[in-house]
Amino acid sequence: MSSLPHQLPPRSGHMIVCGDDGLAHRLSGELRDVYREQVTLVAPTQGGVATGTSPTGRDRATALFGRVSSVMTRAAGTAPDATGDGHVLEASELTDEVLAAAGVARATAVALVHEDDEVNIRAALIARRLNPQVRLVIRLYNRKLGQQLEELLDQAAVLASPGLDPVALDTSTTVLSDADTAAPALAATAVAGTSKVVQADGLLLRAVERTPSRRGEAFDPGLCTLALLSATANDPAGAEGSDRSGTEAPRLLPSEEAVTAATGHGTVVLKAVSYSGPLLPSGRLANRGPLGQLFSRRLRWSLSGLLACVFGLAVASWLTTDDSLLHATYLTLLDLFAIDDPALGEPLSRQIMQLLSGLAGLLLLPVMTAAVLEGLGTFRSASALRRPPRGLSGHVVLLGLGKIGTRVLARLKELDIPVVCVESDPEARGIPLARRLRIPTVIGDVTEEGVLESAKIHRAHALLALTSSDTTNLEAALYARSVKPDLRVALRLYDDDFATAVYRTLRAAHPQALTRSRSVSSLAAPAFAGAMMGRQILGAIPVERKVLLVAALVVAGHPQLEGRTVAEAFRPGAWRVLALDAAAPADRRPDLAAAHPADGDDRPPGLLWELHPGYVLRPEDRVVLATTRQGLAELLGRQPRPADPARP
Repeated sequence: MSSLPHQLPPRSGHMIVCGDDGLAHRLSGELRDVYREQVTLVAPTQGGVATGTSPTGRDRATALFGRVSSVMTRAAGTAPDATGDGHVLEASELTDEVLAAAGVARATAVALVHEDDEVNIRAALIARRLNPQVRLVIRLYNRKLGQQLEELLDQAAVLASPGLDPVALDTSTTVLSDADTAAPALAATAVAGTSKVVQADGLLLRAVERTPSRRGEAFDPGLCTLALLSATANDPAGAEGSDRSGTEAPRLLPSEEAVTAATGHGTVVLKAVSYSGPLLPSGRLANRGPLGQLFSRRLRWSLSGLLACVFGLAVASWLTTDDSLLHATYLTLLDLFAIDDPALGEPLSRQIMQLLSGLAGLLLLPVMTAAVLEGLGTFRSASALRRPPRGLSGHVVLLGLGKIGTRVLARLKELDIPVVCVESDPEARGIPLARRLRIPTVIGDVTEEGVLESAKIHRAHALLALTSSDTTNLEAALYARSVKPDLRVALRLYDDDFATAVYRTLRAAHPQALTRSRSVSSLAAPAFAGAMMGRQILGAIPVERKVLLVAALVVAGHPQLEGRTVAEAFRPGAWRVLALDAAAPADRRPDLAAAHPADGDDRPPGLLWELHPGYVLRPEDRVVLATTRQGLAELLGRQPRPADPARP
């Protein structure tokens, strides 16, 4: 371990972000630029071994943070920068001394966003011990472990502070997954019109992207319009705008007048807000019986044909002889298996039936042999990966089965979308899932010739390039477009400027094809930042390369909401009330589940999402909001810095 970093000057009320990749640096910039918080970034040293981050990736992430915050020199006695925007502390391992040097005892919130779950868990236990009341936001891929850890750390907070407010306890520990946040958005890019689902704590919100309507066409407005897209009927690809795209960017939470005036634009509309249990895997495999999993369709049809033939011979024998149907069937089976005596001296019809039964028996022999071999092969290949079938078409080619790719694969399977995976590492995280779901998978380097062809890229509907390497994703996209120019392509790219340049180039080269680029850290950082501010962030809905947050908060203390009607509380471009938690304050649960109404309260229990525009928001109400990042900052009393077009 490296020597202990210099103790930072005393600071109070600051936030600490510990991480080793782009999410940590984007989160730091989000807290600084949007919420104007003082941030201390604890990053691994150049030769750090705690996380195994490559120097190239770390240098790129550090450069990003350098563009959005001031970096404090590590020389002893150096004063912090005058703006108090941010500091960087380098350490190869997160220990008690390192977190103490970062000022965890005086911090209001700590984000632990290393890629390694074990590193985050260890640091969370240390931070809770050093400061029982600090708000913890932890990045974990393991969902079940995350729930258990959240309960454990909340119990520790209660024991250390018996009088802790229930609302504060609700936000004391938050476990999030960047993969879960980004997976629905990445999966939605594969198929036009796919629902974007935000599911958290029992709440299900479904937003649908509507393609631009043509003149005279009517479209379903849903419950409300969440965004106006840059795509139009004349330009279906759109501009894929971001926060720095100016007039080309999508418009979040537009007013009703703006929606009416924007005829011909694509929209994102809210379709439903409801409760939901855990999503269950669906698909063709779940609907197939035991025989369907054991034998192929061709073999099942062959067996069915032979059985029909035997039944027909038995009926014919019954009709041409004086025997009963049961005896005629018995004789047919004897002839079928060649164990009956020759029909010498029998009537001609009986002799013909015997010959036909013998012929059917000859046909049955290879079919039975194939059934035995296929059954043995099924058991033997149960642990093997499927190869893409010959006639496959209209599928999605998914590159990369890491953390992100695994979650996207599960989401595509839930949507019953045919998928072919390509992964270079046979021990990758998502390989067991692909094997269990019987997803066709190609093991090989996507940059090598013939790998994408093995995935039937020439007959695919879309390509999802989700490896951790920008260059690999770009190379795969360019090669796939050379094979199929109209292929729908979605790339996972880290840098937003790079994504913009790639999008414009591909759009110019292939104007009729749809190209999308997404950054996992850009999708996840707003949700992590909102959790650090103490608000329950239910999820994030991506709109092109911008993000719309869905949050739950109590009306009290927010003059922009308190005492106003739902219509008056709507701030176009900032926030909009989607639903109301109708449970009494004493009966509310953190997961927004329905509770029994209190005595004297005539409102029904549960979540009301068809609110009358004239309903007046009361201080004790808890609402579900769709809000922009800047809108949430304003609700929290922070004034975000004005956007600088020159800065990424």
